[in-house]
Amino acid sequence: MTMDEKAEIRDVPLLVKCLIALGITIIGFFLHQALHIESATVALAGAFLLLLLTGEHKLEEAFHRVEWTTIFFFVGLFVLVAGLMETGVISALAEYAVGITGGDTVKASFLILWLSAIASAFLDNIPFVATMIPMIQEMGVRGVGNLEPLWWSLALGACLGGNGSLVGASANLIVAGLSAREGHPISFLRFFKVAFPLMLLSIVIASVYVYVRYLS
Repeated sequence: MTMDEKAEIRDVPLLVKCLIALGITIIGFFLHQALHIESATVALAGAFLLLLLTGEHKLEEAFHRVEWTTIFFFVGLFVLVAGLMETGVISALAEYAVGITGGDTVKASFLILWLSAIASAFLDNIPFVATMIPMIQEMGVRGVGNLEPLWWSLALGACLGGNGSLVGASANLIVAGLSAREGHPISFLRFFKVAFPLMLLSIVIASVYVYVRYLS
């Protein structure tokens, strides 16, 4: 508490430029669908804009500070998940899981919530969610009238499930990389022992919320 946060800001003009670039990037994320551009393009454009604003003398220093190990890990992870998608593994898993509920909204909600949470703890949740969306829509076509609890179950499970392991969310890996660089490595098992039980607790709470709010 004795730390003076203002003293930590060593380059005020650079801070202003960073905030400008960050603000433009956030606006771009909000508008990327209307502009018909991918969110990845917005992120790269924001990074390029910041490099232009800071000048060429900052470029080499910026590249040295990039967490290349984390980035290449994500490259491999996304290739792995794409392989599971192309071979139909994720789609088959989602279709089977939805099929065994027999169209019951309560069973389907809890199954989607817990399945998406467990899957998101070890896989990237974006392709899983993208796979589950047509499955839920198909349930509506087959006669399930109230799809709102299913959507909320998918959103809560995919979001909270990413906290279950070190590879479950991008933020986990980035912070672990920064921590290791400062001499405090965080192993997968060490993170898992603490995070997975807490993730399960959060899903239990989410189950109660979904049942009370949408199913009771």
